[in-house]
Amino acid sequence: MAGKDDKNMKSLVDVWRRPENALCADCQKPDPDWASYTLGVFICLNCSGIHRNIPNISKVKSLRMDHWDEAQVQFLEQHGNAAAKATYEAHIPIYYYQPTHADCQVLREQWIRAKYERKEFTEPERQLLYSNGLKEGLLWKRGRDNGQFLPRKFLLSERDGCLKYFAKPDAKEPKINIKIDTLNATFQPAKIRNPNGLQLSYLKDNKTRNIFLYHKDGKIKSRLMQNFLKEGYMEKTGPKGVLSTYNVSSSPPQQKEAFKKRWFTLAHRRLMYFKDPLDAFAKGEVFVGSREHGYSVKQGLPPGTQGSFSWQYGLTIVTPDREYLFTCETESDQQDWVAAFSQVIEQPMTPQEYAIEAYFKLSS
Repeated sequence: MAGKDDKNMKSLVDVWRRPENALCADCQKPDPDWASYTLGVFICLNCSGIHRNIPNISKVKSLRMDHWDEAQVQFLEQHGNAAAKATYEAHIPIYYYQPTHADCQVLREQWIRAKYERKEFTEPERQLLYSNGLKEGLLWKRGRDNGQFLPRKFLLSERDGCLKYFAKPDAKEPKINIKIDTLNATFQPAKIRNPNGLQLSYLKDNKTRNIFLYHKDGKIKSRLMQNFLKEGYMEKTGPKGVLSTYNVSSSPPQQKEAFKKRWFTLAHRRLMYFKDPLDAFAKGEVFVGSREHGYSVKQGLPPGTQGSFSWQYGLTIVTPDREYLFTCETESDQQDWVAAFSQVIEQPMTPQEYAIEAYFKLSS
């Protein structure tokens, strides 16, 4: 009996170590050590907890601690993450956000249920048949001025490409009509202090507007989701503290403007800053272009920079017109911001982004 168990374990380890199974099938976390013996996928501990909530679809075991019989091991050998991806992710819309292990529980659970329980991506257009292209319901919206959350009616029409918000349940006309192609949604449980917290960001007169919501049971559309590249506090200079690009052979600039703590959000090529994370409107925005057009990020502040700043880990965003100076609280924060900016700057700009850049220059 022991010999047979040893053979099963060796076979299990062999299939577990295949390159295709090196990342969690659902969130891409490295070194998954759980597996579903009914779906044939290798998953991480956190995703295994979500799979346990759909026992009629998925049954899971630990690869390290649980006993695996021969039939279960053979099932894993015949399937695996690559085969599951080909089946359950065959027709994902290009606009559908696929969460990673860095995302919150609600977003990952919606993704897992959409794949395995509802099978939204197994056939072309199946996800549209499931939703019928229309979703209407109440969401609790945060008031812009008083900060109170009150129920408001929202209508999402994929067919019309818009999201409508009504100030009253019986209102005939929406208070806001948002085009989907200007809309971004991201889960924000920590910021909103609700496990189903959601932040909607959209463009109004080419400026970013935020709406903060939550849903009582977490059943929120995930196909409009797109996480921000980076969020968090930094210190920045005021308008007088923005340095023009200077020649390194000349005297270093004298920076005397105080640095002020602000909440920053990097959404692709828009860096927005707010006095408070729950502000509806950004106090300002900076366009972040590509390296080939004169944009770069540098660790540290220019030599000779003077000013009142309490955080010591600086970084500089260089644009064709000027430099923007920031300080971070920790070296880790500094490195994370530099990496996020670098990710944007290294990408070529699209024709649409050229137009956005021109608007920023015109309005500055």
